[in-house]
Amino acid sequence: MVRKICVFCGSNKPKNNNEIENEVKTLGKLLLDKKIDLVYGGAKIGLMGIIADTILLGGGYVTGIIPRILSKKEIINEDVSKLIIVETMHERKKKMYDISDAFIVLPGGIGTLEEFSEILTWKILGIKNKPIYVLNLNGYYDFLLNQFQVMKENNFLYSDIYKEITIIKNIKELEKLI
Repeated sequence: MVRKICVFCGSNKPKNNNEIENEVKTLGKLLLDKKIDLVYGGAKIGLMGIIADTILLGGGYVTGIIPRILSKKEIINEDVSKLIIVETMHERKKKMYDISDAFIVLPGGIGTLEEFSEILTWKILGIKNKPIYVLNLNGYYDFLLNQFQVMKENNFLYSDIYKEITIIKNIKELEKLI
């Protein structure tokens, strides 16, 4: 049973793409409806801020985890239900992984990609075996998913990545899975 979902997403807003922002708000409402707590990166800006604000305004529970080094760069969301400040990025990810039951990868930048890569690696190695959902809204992750195929064709994947993740095109698809 999923009680806490960790969301990986950008600390910026997408350029000229309200659809991504709307899907993030829809995700927040879905988590509220299902009484699922949010675990996320702890910022109050960008997509991170949108998902946290949506859940907080709806009366939900939000745990923000942010490294001290980012506390100045990304503005800390001090309105979260629980704020955990850690020393390193690795400590942040480990804490997120340890307290979450599942993971959702939303659009984001290199940090989001790095978080996704690590949790996927952990799942493949059997370190963590929790569901990973990738929101491929309007083909946002098409190139990355194609790269997985290139890796497979070149014998660099130890397992079928597509059995380790669930690719969704919108939050409505996720509703049936969690």
